Amino acid sequence: MGLAELMAIAVALAMDAFSVAIASGASMKSVSLRQTFRLAWHFGLFQALMPVIGWLAGKSIVRYVSEFDHWVAFVLLLFVGLNMIRNSFSGGDDEEAERKDPTKGGTLIILSVATSIDALAVGFSISMAGVDIMMPAAVIGIVALVFTAGGLHLGRKIGQIPKLGAFSEVFGGLALIGIGIRILYEHGIRLPF
Repeated sequence: MGLAELMAIAVALAMDAFSVAIASGASMKSVSLRQTFRLAWHFGLFQALMPVIGWLAGKSIVRYVSEFDHWVAFVLLLFVGLNMIRNSFSGGDDEEAERKDPTKGGTLIILSVATSIDALAVGFSISMAGVDIMMPAAVIGIVALVFTAGGLHLGRKIGQIPKLGAFSEVFGGLALIGIGIRILYEHGIRLPF
């Protein structure tokens, strides 16, 4: 596997993380260095670990997981997206906003899994090609980390646009749901709407 091919795979896998990071950043009032590190680190780590798991799992397990991985990603993104939309209408104080921070707790883990689950199949493909997984996993993780950090700050800037700022959490939630629908579409699932 050449470097150009590996970078293309890494960028393709990082696009979901990038999109989710933009939606997360748009829904946040401010983005600290600590929040950037947490989201980027977790997205990068999960993006690096999933291909390793797929590589280790072998054909039998990955075949079963690939039949429903897109549904898992969709349900996780739908859950977080609907919560963001619901929370945007509930108002609340700064303590409540802190609780809704997508770079913390269960939301962080859910988003990390949802954005990286497709990398299982990539790890399996790499194992079938007889390529060692360590270098590809590292590149995939680093690219996801960089794209996530950039996306989070791009989303923050979008969320600060005056007319958009008031609805940024709704837009962020809708974006997550849209990413979930796109994942289903990419796997050949056509929804009735």
